[in-house]
Amino acid sequence: MNYLSNLASQLPAGWARGFIPPALLVVLIVIIEIASPGFLTGETLALLLANTAVLFILATGVTFVILVGGIDLSIQAVASLASVILAQLLPSLGFAAFPVAIAAGVVFGLVSGYVHVRLKVPSFVATLATGGVVAGMALWTAQGRAITIEEGGRLATNWINGTVSGVPVVALIAAVVGLASFLILRYTRFGRHCLAVGAGEPAALAAGINVDRTKIIAFIISGTLAAIAGVILAARLSSGSPSLANQLLLPAIAAVIVGGTAITGGLGGVGRTAVGALIISIVRIGMTFVGINIFAENVVFGAVLIIAVAITIDRSKIAIIK
Repeated sequence: MNYLSNLASQLPAGWARGFIPPALLVVLIVIIEIASPGFLTGETLALLLANTAVLFILATGVTFVILVGGIDLSIQAVASLASVILAQLLPSLGFAAFPVAIAAGVVFGLVSGYVHVRLKVPSFVATLATGGVVAGMALWTAQGRAITIEEGGRLATNWINGTVSGVPVVALIAAVVGLASFLILRYTRFGRHCLAVGAGEPAALAAGINVDRTKIIAFIISGTLAAIAGVILAARLSSGSPSLANQLLLPAIAAVIVGGTAITGGLGGVGRTAVGALIISIVRIGMTFVGINIFAENVVFGAVLIIAVAITIDRSKIAIIK
């Protein structure tokens, strides 16, 4: 690991974060295609886009929080609760169940942001606690079981499982989320404030930026996108479950960091997260193609996350690693 640290310190500023992820993506595609010819087919690419969509939406929300120097460990619980709410309300509310489920994400994103900012609780503790509360609510609401979306409810979710000119609708939803997030970060005052807060909170305060409000909005965005991801998952699987998104927390955070967004905040963006999400999805699908045990996924993701953080972390912001 010292070698990775030395390598990162020798690279020009931003070089590792900007060049390595796209290069890695290309290398992975080539390796998998060589190991298992037929990977680059239209059907597989459509599956790749569909599988990456939910992960990318989750990771995009986390990107906002990481850019301001925080972390959100509640996204999988919020996504699962949203899936339960959707499955329960579809029979009675129809399409109106969608905004209700997404509103839950807004509320719990606000709660996480408030606890972190107003109560001065570290973000990883605040969101870990919020995630525990949300997970408990999902279990209580669903009575600890998966809720199947019956035929009547599926009439309101079938469109999510469709395609437009061969492109999965979920991929188009992810593209809209990604484009909107990109424009927010690049061209709005809030986006500039996110980067400024992550780059240096004291300097941001001195510049007159409302740091607390910026952080809370970032957490609200993360919770909202987590709920959207949960709604999509429920629609795709025709069921909601208190544990539906439990396996997506590590891949979502890995997608952000592998894409080149600095874990210390202030540098990165949605475009990099898109590359990271594709890398994670290709690793997941590639493992299946080359015959690696599916239970080794988290081992691989954990190793990839450690390597990515070691290469891209900005050590100038951290006097003591603790």
